[in-house]
Amino acid sequence: MSAILYDLRGLKCPLPVLKTRRKMSSLPKGALIRVETTDPLAGIDIPHFCSEDGHELIEAEKTEAGHRFLIRKG
Repeated sequence: MSAILYDLRGLKCPLPVLKTRRKMSSLPKGALIRVETTDPLAGIDIPHFCSEDGHELIEAEKTEAGHRFLIRKG
């Protein structure tokens, strides 16, 4: 299964988490989504969101412009 790319660059906290939560609610369990963001707080917020909502954070990496996350829906 390939990951859905979800580009949230340019959005500020709390929008990346809110939009990721909304997008993931429409995906089937086990779906992969790759989230890209420039929000500096996303490095804290997205892992916390995954933990709280029961999703698996497969990858979290710092990029030149922000962060990139690979999440499997729980």
